[in-house]
Amino acid sequence: MLLTVFKLLGCIALLMYGMKVMSEALQKMAGPGLRHVLGAMTTNRFTGVLTGMLVCVSVQSSAATTVMTVSFVNAALLSLSQAISVIMGANIGTTLSAWIMSAGFSFNIANLVWPIFFVAVILIQFRKRRYLGDFLFGLAFLLFALGMLNTTGREMDLANNEAVVNFFASFDSGSYLTILLFLIIGAILTCIAQSSAALMAITMVLCTSGVLSIYQGIALVMGENIGTTLTANIAALSANTQARRAALAHLVFNVFGVIWVLCVFYPFVNAACSVVGVDPHAEVQNAARLSFVLATFHTMFNVSNTFILIWFVPQLEKLVCLLIPQKDSDEEFHLQYIQSGIMKTPEISIFQAQKETELFASKMSDMLGLVRELYKIKDKEEFSKLQDRVKKAEDMSDRMESEIGTYLAQVGDSHLSDETKRKIRSMLRAISELESIGDSLYNLSRIMERKLDQKAVFNNTQELGVSEMFSLLSKAFDNMELVLKGEGDEKVSSYLEGRIDALRTELRNRNSEDVDEGRYSFAVGTVYFDLIRECEKCGDYVINVVESKRGKRENFQAEAAL
Repeated sequence: MLLTVFKLLGCIALLMYGMKVMSEALQKMAGPGLRHVLGAMTTNRFTGVLTGMLVCVSVQSSAATTVMTVSFVNAALLSLSQAISVIMGANIGTTLSAWIMSAGFSFNIANLVWPIFFVAVILIQFRKRRYLGDFLFGLAFLLFALGMLNTTGREMDLANNEAVVNFFASFDSGSYLTILLFLIIGAILTCIAQSSAALMAITMVLCTSGVLSIYQGIALVMGENIGTTLTANIAALSANTQARRAALAHLVFNVFGVIWVLCVFYPFVNAACSVVGVDPHAEVQNAARLSFVLATFHTMFNVSNTFILIWFVPQLEKLVCLLIPQKDSDEEFHLQYIQSGIMKTPEISIFQAQKETELFASKMSDMLGLVRELYKIKDKEEFSKLQDRVKKAEDMSDRMESEIGTYLAQVGDSHLSDETKRKIRSMLRAISELESIGDSLYNLSRIMERKLDQKAVFNNTQELGVSEMFSLLSKAFDNMELVLKGEGDEKVSSYLEGRIDALRTELRNRNSEDVDEGRYSFAVGTVYFDLIRECEKCGDYVINVVESKRGKRENFQAEAAL
């Protein structure tokens, strides 16, 4: 008996692994397409539901779809109302898994497994087809696990196990208290297993074995619908307010559905049974049909619940906003788009990191603005206050590089597509160069501090040179941000970098002549050229960020050493 129990647990583990491999393979094949689909097809609540259905059916995981949706809300790509409609659709799409399992319990699908394994292994050997091979490999594991579950369920012969039969018979299926108890058990077990599919498989084994009544089985299914919402809520714990609201909406949606179905529980279940042609009160049941009853109820529950609530998306949005009020943003540093727990799907996580890299570049542009403002200040006390802000910005750049880099390293541990690996290398280089920009800008503030301490005064020619250098640098920063967003022109950055280099050379030669001719002291000339040279070095880091976008490896630091 113990061996049979381990076989059951092994089958469930294999089932979960197969679904995971299928889901990840489909996401790799789709790549950024999933993001574009979610963004483009959610113009209204109805297309949002359809989109959620299609994406969930594609990736074979409502949890993955929901976490993706929460991630996009966190990245401000989807509004809360759009996310709610997508989550509703995902709840319908996930019912396909129950139908696949029902088929596995209805007929012997083992004969399909071996040719699928054979084809999958062949495709995995081909570089261009390996993700399709991975998908078929996961599908084969899924079908194999379902076949083994069916066989193991029969081997357990629970219907003839008096202790098990008496235990479940001690619960009155006609009592709402029993239904509530099994509902809670289903929710708790799903929270622990983090897989509604695993609990659905166990429920089907118990029902088709004849030890669990159809009412008790359906109560477990209802609990699974609540328990499965935990994944997205855990993922959103450290996310922004809107993302946590989207995850909560998933929970509210399913809890509302469970409440109204409980009010009409027995008529609703009887209706699902009648669709399949099963008498819920019959002592002898067709085991194969019982699994289809569970799948039918699961579909009817989610479709009905969506049909009711789709008209109340604005009200549902207001409710979750009331339950999770907007908090005042604190000044403590934190990443905006990357949050612990959201890295559920590696391919989507790359997009999160990309958004964070774009934000990093924006913060460096803000830091340049602080440095330009600092240059105008003549009062020592006022200068020190603003320089402290520059120093904090530089510290923030160090932390951003560290945290984004750590996150990308974690994502890189997953099995990724070649394109995704290239993007990771590109972003790692970009954040390193952005951190160098932060260091360079802080060095500029220290040169300005030296200028103030030495009471060095620049003449009009020098002021014009500094102004022109800062102007070119600002344009380079602006175009760098656009390039990272996929909107700028790399040729513009190259042109500006060339202008900065040429201006550096021109001002260096003019500075040497002016010092030689005594127009200002050597000390003033040194501070002046240090400022110009650091600006030019900052420009080199900017062009490095731009070039990292397409993975170009030229080292532009060589020129700075000349």
